[in-house]
Amino acid sequence: MTEQPVRGSDEGGPTDLPRISTGSEGLDDILGGGFDPNRLYLYEGRPGTGKTTIALQFLLKGVSCGERVLYITLSETRRELELVARRHGWSLAGVDIFELVPPETTLDPERELTVFHPAEVELSETTGLMFNEVERIDPSRVVIDSLSELRLLAQSPLRYRRQVLALKHFFAKRNCTVVLLDDLSSAQDDLQLHSVAHGVVMLEQLAIDYGAERRRLRVIKMRGIAFRGGYHDFTIASGGLKIFPRLVAAEHHRTFAGDVTPSGNAELDQLLGGGLERGTNALLIGAAGVGKSSVALIYAIAAAQRGEHAVFFAFDEGRGTVEARARMLGLPLDEHIDSGRIRFQQVDPAELSPGEFGAIVRQSVEQDNARVIIIDSLNGYLNAMPDERFLILQMHELLTYLAQQGVLTILVLAQHGLVGPMDTPLDISYLSDAVLMLRYFEVGGTVRRALSVVKKRSGFHEHSIREFRLSGSGISLGPPLMGFSGIFSGNPRFTGTDFPDMELRDEH
Repeated sequence: MTEQPVRGSDEGGPTDLPRISTGSEGLDDILGGGFDPNRLYLYEGRPGTGKTTIALQFLLKGVSCGERVLYITLSETRRELELVARRHGWSLAGVDIFELVPPETTLDPERELTVFHPAEVELSETTGLMFNEVERIDPSRVVIDSLSELRLLAQSPLRYRRQVLALKHFFAKRNCTVVLLDDLSSAQDDLQLHSVAHGVVMLEQLAIDYGAERRRLRVIKMRGIAFRGGYHDFTIASGGLKIFPRLVAAEHHRTFAGDVTPSGNAELDQLLGGGLERGTNALLIGAAGVGKSSVALIYAIAAAQRGEHAVFFAFDEGRGTVEARARMLGLPLDEHIDSGRIRFQQVDPAELSPGEFGAIVRQSVEQDNARVIIIDSLNGYLNAMPDERFLILQMHELLTYLAQQGVLTILVLAQHGLVGPMDTPLDISYLSDAVLMLRYFEVGGTVRRALSVVKKRSGFHEHSIREFRLSGSGISLGPPLMGFSGIFSGNPRFTGTDFPDMELRDEH
């Protein structure tokens, strides 16, 4: 499926020019194919954001294509670069490294701090050394790390800008693509540098109140290239930066039949007016322990029994707990997990960014052909967000994408409280095609469970409230609770003449 980046190009331009890979599959996707060759680009970010790693990926991609590449370092030594590469499983054998900070430099009082102290070596001499090395090697890809050293040598913004322009004009005469690294050590943003560079990519590292740090990048400008704007989550792991392009649902469409997806429970399907349709999503809402996950689980089992693939994303419960519940309900979950028709994936909300989760869901659909996706629960997904204001927007894109892929999505949301008035941590019901309400209620000194379909966009459904029970035979639904009112308030009143026998099946 071909994706076209949207909303972000700062200039129009030809789209048929050949591109070169940035070395990162995710960044290539964001840029719609990679960099325009023979241009000057800027990666900027605070120390620790991954600039050196993604710059090495850019050069190693060139090596894999048989190109000559050069890393010019003013801040890191060859040994430090080789250590970074080794920890990612890379070899720098094909990368020429030019150190402008000689390893033998010491804190000699006669020589001040470095060979680049302005009193000894002028900035023009430094850039002259770079130019000589580039002319000697004649590379097609160059990384210069980092501009902060040049900025310190320049001592004034005007001189610094002139030297950066000299760099740009020098490389403009050569068939060479250049990536500059800047660690943003200046007191304010260097917008002058942005105007000089053909493209600017900003990398960030965010510390949240609890859990692992979050990393994200944003393409600030890219002349003549339509790129996908906004922030994109990424992680640094063995093998380099793994970037997760922001999901844009409008880019993904698949033709599918919107037929009904049965649950395998005739009573539940009857309550739903036949079942849930493909390309829709259903929200199961209720108190903790009322049976939401159990209802979701029977949809996964039904899909597996049809020979389809289902994925159960568990934010709150471990695999052992879910398997124990399935055995209690007499559901053959273990069998379908062993066969691969159901994949159970535990999600740690403290370690996973929303962008990475969206990428995992996409992979499940596009590579594993999942037809049923269960997210249990949205409360855990909410905890994964560093800023919950954007949860609804991200969930909207994810649900729209799944709908356009013909996937049935089951969402579980736990309300605060057990009986009586309840609060919902977020209102996502307007995004849901169907909403099933599950509640506890008390009758005659016993706690019972009630189920009702309060919304279904795609067709007819029963408007009654039914009692349901969980047993070793699965889920059982009783007749409509016609003689009661106030069921969902948790304090029902019986207004009929004959008190109904509400026993369904023995619970186990």
